[in-house]
Amino acid sequence: MFLNYIKEFFVKKSLKNNLHNVKNEVFTSNVQTIGLLVDESEFGHSNELVKELILNGLNEQNIKIVGYRSKFDKKKTYPIPTFGKKDISWRGEVNVDFLAEFIETEFDLLISYYDTEKAILMMVTNKSKAKFKVGFASVDKNLNRWMIETAIENYKLFVSELFKYLKNIK
Repeated sequence: MFLNYIKEFFVKKSLKNNLHNVKNEVFTSNVQTIGLLVDESEFGHSNELVKELILNGLNEQNIKIVGYRSKFDKKKTYPIPTFGKKDISWRGEVNVDFLAEFIETEFDLLISYYDTEKAILMMVTNKSKAKFKVGFASVDKNLNRWMIETAIENYKLFVSELFKYLKNIK
């Protein structure tokens, strides 16, 4: 348990150093590909969230989702690709292929669907090559280009606000 605190400290330190290198890109095109980073420890309705995105005109094949669990059991199978604390090294390096691929993919939009600051989730958001990042207002303002203020359980409101903003930009 003590080692987890030390690991979290080093990941936070690495994140803090990298937050200064955040680039703000201008959003100019239609959203075709979406990356969805979900904290499955606090939000268990990932499939409903994806369905809500599809109802707003997105293609299911263009949505890539990964989940994080604070208590992760490697023996258990999860409905979506899931990672835990053990999949990130002390220096903030990713140890699993699907998460490394998720980070390297240039999504049009990355939705960081977590509302509490967890160093590992923030590090994945920060390292992501997504062109545009959206998240909750309760998380560090330097990570996301847009912040939506709502409760994590209210995914329908989050998606409707997101698409309202996207339509205004076009």
